[in-house]
Amino acid sequence: MKGTDTLSIGELAERTGLAVSAIRFYETKGLVAPVRTESGQRRFMRADIRRLSFVLVAQEFGFSISEIAAQMEKLPDNRAPTKADWTRMSRDFRKHLDAKIEGLVALRDKLDGCIGCGCLSMKKCQLYNAGDAANRHGRGPRYLMGDRPDASDEL
Repeated sequence: MKGTDTLSIGELAERTGLAVSAIRFYETKGLVAPVRTESGQRRFMRADIRRLSFVLVAQEFGFSISEIAAQMEKLPDNRAPTKADWTRMSRDFRKHLDAKIEGLVALRDKLDGCIGCGCLSMKKCQLYNAGDAANRHGRGPRYLMGDRPDASDEL
């Protein structure tokens, strides 16, 4: 690897718009792995620009650092990821995003109705979730979580 193939932490910060402290944080989480020069200076691969940019986008979509790290473990350490590498990794993210979108649509569509939370504070809840029957499915907003009321849940 030539010196021109790598970036200092300051150069990486400039290219990604991240603070140096943020890059160090992502390093501690295993999202980037710089090499050290003989003098101990961090040197990052140019591909780390894309890696960190991906981290920022994934966080915007609500993925946790641990979820992002688990996916990024699938990328090669010894070379810049190829389009095929990113495509393989993105399949799992797509599945998660599709599930989140489905959940958000369900939330939007059920928000003004009964979600099976057991509050019983609205007249509607007393009709759709009388006596908190949804509780038999578990805690939380059961109908929003995918449970469906059945005959035993209704009056």
